[in-house]
Formats: sequence, C-alpha cells, structure tokens
Amino acid sequence: MIGDTTETKRCPVKDPVDLFRSGHVVKICAPMVRYSKLAFRTLVRKYSCDLCYTPMIVAADFVRSAKARDSEFTTNKAGDNPLIVQFAAKEAQVLCDAARIICPFADGIDLNCGCPQRWAMAEGYGACLINKPELVQDMVRHVRNQIDNPRFSVSIKIRIHEDLKRTVDLCQKAEATGVSWITVHGRNVEERHQPVHYDAIKVIKESTSIPIVANGDIKTLKDAEDVHQLTGADGIMVARGLLANPAMFAGYEETPLKCIQDWVDIALEHGTPFTCFHHHLMYMMERITSKQEKKVFNVLSSTSAVLEYLNDHYGV
Repeated sequence: MIGDTTETKRCPVKDPVDLFRSGHVVKICAPMVRYSKLAFRTLVRKYSCDLCYTPMIVAADFVRSAKARDSEFTTNKAGDNPLIVQFAAKEAQVLCDAARIICPFADGIDLNCGCPQRWAMAEGYGACLINKPELVQDMVRHVRNQIDNPRFSVSIKIRIHEDLKRTVDLCQKAEATGVSWITVHGRNVEERHQPVHYDAIKVIKESTSIPIVANGDIKTLKDAEDVHQLTGADGIMVARGLLANPAMFAGYEETPLKCIQDWVDIALEHGTPFTCFHHHLMYMMERITSKQEKKVFNVLSSTSAVLEYLNDHYGV
C-alpha cells in the first residue's frame, strides 16, 4: 500500500541526483528481495544511509493488480525519502505506466538490468537486458518523455559483460538517452561469489559523464571507501553488508545494541511479519552471538519469545 500517503500525495523533497553533486560519496541501500522494505529502510536511514531502494517489483503485475501494489509497495510521509522504486520490465509502456503510478510517492525509478536469476532471465527481465541496449534506451526514453516531473530520476542497475566494451557501449547509450545514473554490479551473469571486477567499474566511470554507483561485496565503511578510491564511483550500494550491520554506513564494525533496539522498535511499530522481523535479527546478530546462542535464537518461533530472549541476554 502507499502507507500514509494514500490520501495526501507526497511531492519528492529534492532531486535525488542532487545527492551526487554534494561532493560526498552517496551511501545507498540496495534493492533486496523481502528485505529492503519500509521498516528496514527506516532503520538504515537512522545510520547514515543517504538513499534507499525498494525490493524489485515486476512492473506488469504492479500496473495490472491493486493487490500487487498493496503488497509490494509501502511508504509513508515520515522520512522515507529519497526513495527509488526498482522495477523489472521488458516493455517501455508498461514501465511508463508503473512509473506514472509510483511518481507521486517516490523520487525515482530504477530499471533492473542485473538480476541473474533464471526465472527473471527466462521472462525477459533482469540481466538479459544488458544484451538489449536499444530496448533499455527505449524504456528510459519513454519514461523521460511521459513523466512530467523533471526531478524524477530514471536509473538502471546492470551487471557487466565478459567483453567490457559491450558494457561501456550500453552505458554510453543509456547516458545519451537521459539516464540519471547507473549502478554497476561488478560481476557478469555467470559469476556469484567470484571476486568483484572493480577495475571494470573504474573503466565504466571513466567512459561516462553521469554518476556511477559501485556495487558488490562491500561489507564495511572501509570497504566502501576503498572501492570509491579504486573505481572513482560517485556512490556505493550495499546489500548483504547492511543486512549484517545496518549501522555500517555510520562507521560501526558490527551491529551495535542500540541498532538492534531500534530495529525492534521500528519493526513492531510497522507491524513487520514475524519471519521478516526474526530473519533481520539473525543477520544482525551473526557476528555478535556464539554458535550455541545461534542454535537457540534461530529457532525461536514467536515475537514474544524473541523479545524475551533479547531482554534476558542483551538487555534490549
């Protein structure tokens, strides 16, 4: 649902592109299936995260079904901005229709051109789009032409090709069509846990004039600073590193107890489903609990049991 904004349309506070003109490296929470929803975005924003993405939403479902809109997207008027809504799409007009619906409630959209999952590729979504630069151009152009708000950003998130020239060509074509920025996950479609090709991100940054965001295997604030130095990227996007430590961008080496308390308060306030509430805590406590503690905590099956455990063991 559109949260508290159902009746009062929220005008975006500022152009998200302005973040990249601030002179600081932009710290970004990645689109994560099930996890980068409103409650978690609220938490990471308390700890120096500049920009948040929603989980990926299939644009065709979003346009077709009010039920899909209600279940896939929630925001509020109390600081969930700047916010980028990421869509999976393969048709320009469908992406436009989704962008038009979301425009009053978000600051921009992102086209997913990087998801390597088989189902997404089979449907024509995600990383298969890096092989269709003209289609990507067409989708960006349509949104640019049909959304009246000039401050509404249109970005793309990609993976790299084995032949980096093809990736540079894709990025330059997207830039020529008016894309606001490009996020580059520095692996190709086949790579999962192999080292990230930060050198490739550096080449892309040097070959374009728009902001480039680096993504992949960034787990600490020092990692973020190192990747910025290596690539020249204007922003750093983090996924699993923020799941493990939502306070990472504020410089904490591991999740502080205050952050765990904040998560409990925010999750309960938002009515977060138990499984999601519990999974976030499992990630956040991974580095600060023993194997024996994990065995006990990870099988807890109710909110009351989790709250009792946290109070007894950590005073939370």
